Amino acid sequence: MERKKIFLVGFMGSGKSTVGRLLARKLKVPFVDIDEEIEIREGLSIPQIFSLKGEPYFRNLELEVLKDVTLSLPSFVMATGGGLGANPQAMEFMKRHGIVVWLDIPFDTFLKRTSKDPNRPLLQKGLEELQNLYHRRREIYRQAHHRVESQKSVEQTVQKILNLFL
Repeated sequence: MERKKIFLVGFMGSGKSTVGRLLARKLKVPFVDIDEEIEIREGLSIPQIFSLKGEPYFRNLELEVLKDVTLSLPSFVMATGGGLGANPQAMEFMKRHGIVVWLDIPFDTFLKRTSKDPNRPLLQKGLEELQNLYHRRREIYRQAHHRVESQKSVEQTVQKILNLFL
């Protein structure tokens, strides 16, 4: 397979990191987790960045790291943060530089997968606010090149993505 830059977008808990790691291994390309890159660069966890520097700072940093990594590596599979894929500027950038795959999950699946995760600052919001965020972000995720339902096993989701390129 020729060199590809594959960006995985989707709501929190859609499996971007888990699916991305296995997909990168199968494609024999580096795996990049934007959140991990940010934590390394800042020396702080994502919740600490939100708490100490605020969400706007984090969102700007996210976009900066996306651009730096994208322009410095010839190929990769990247797990973006849920908010990064919902940023119209980031979506356009990713579409210009690679293939964007939306891992789509129902809202109920999101709740089941993430409700007990203390490392997700946005989970502090109320249920109605989270539902609104989910629906707003879907409007941007829809602009991805491909949509893959991410409900089944990780292996099945990875195979669905690989089938897009065969």
